[in-house]
Amino acid sequence: MALTTRRRFLTLAGLTGLSGATGAYSVFVERYAIQTNVYRIPVPNLPQAFAGFRIVHLTDIHYGVLTPLSLVQSVINRANRIKRDITICTGDFVHKRDTTVEVDAVWPLLCGLNAPGGVYSVLGNHDHWADKGRSLEWLRRSGQDVRHRAVPLERGGSRLWLVGAGDLWEDHRCLDGALAGVPEGECRIVLAHNPDTADMKRALRADLMICGHTHGGQVNIPFFGPPILPVQNKSYSCGLKQSRRGEAVFISRGIGWAIYPVRFNCYPEIAVLELEPA
Repeated sequence: MALTTRRRFLTLAGLTGLSGATGAYSVFVERYAIQTNVYRIPVPNLPQAFAGFRIVHLTDIHYGVLTPLSLVQSVINRANRIKRDITICTGDFVHKRDTTVEVDAVWPLLCGLNAPGGVYSVLGNHDHWADKGRSLEWLRRSGQDVRHRAVPLERGGSRLWLVGAGDLWEDHRCLDGALAGVPEGECRIVLAHNPDTADMKRALRADLMICGHTHGGQVNIPFFGPPILPVQNKSYSCGLKQSRRGEAVFISRGIGWAIYPVRFNCYPEIAVLELEPA
C-alpha cells in the first residue's frame, strides 16, 4: 500500500511540475518568441509584373499590459529590415478599452514603419474600443490609411489594388463601395482585421484578403487545434484559407495577446507574403 501511495504521489507531483512548466513557458517564453515566417501566396489576376512582390504583414500588436513599447519597437525595427515592397498592418494596435494613452503612445512608433512602396493600414476592434476618434486621427496622420477605399500600386505598366475594409464588429461597410472603383479584371487585395469579413454579403470579388484578429487561437492543441477562435467561421485560424465564396484568405497569428496572455504551439509572427500569379 505504501508503495502504491508513493507512486501516486510521484505521479501527481510530476504532472503538477509539468503543468507549471508548461504554463510558465506559455506565458513567459513562447509569447515573446516572435518568428518571421515567409508564405508563398498564389493570387488570381495578379499581373506577371508583380510576381515575387513581397508584403510584410503586421497585425494584433496589442500594445499594453505585458506587451511593452520596447517590444513594439523591436518588431517595427525587424519589419523595416526585411526585404519588402510594401508593409501592411491590419489593426488592434492597442489592447486596453477606453484609453487615449495607449493610442498616443504606440502610434508614433507605428509612424516609423517604412517600405519602398509605402505602408498601408486599417483598424481593428480594439482600436475602436480604446478611442475610435483618436485612432482614426492617427491613422490619417500617419499617411497609412486605406480604410474604406482602394489604392493602386503600379509596376511595369500593370496595377495591383489595395482595398481597405472597416472593422467587422465596429466599422463595417459593404466592401462593394470600396471595390467599385477598381476596374474589372484587375487584381484586388483586401486588408481586413477580421477574416469573417470575407464571408459578408457583397457582389464584387476579392482576389486575396489579408487579416489578423484570431491570433491563431493562441493555444494550438496537437490533433485538436485551437479551442478558442473569436470568429464565426471556425476554419479561419491562421495561414492561407479559403472563404465560403472560394476566395483566398490569409490570416496571421499576429504579435500580441487578447483573452489570455499565453501562447502554446502558436508562435507570434511577422508574416512575409510573397505573391505569385495563381
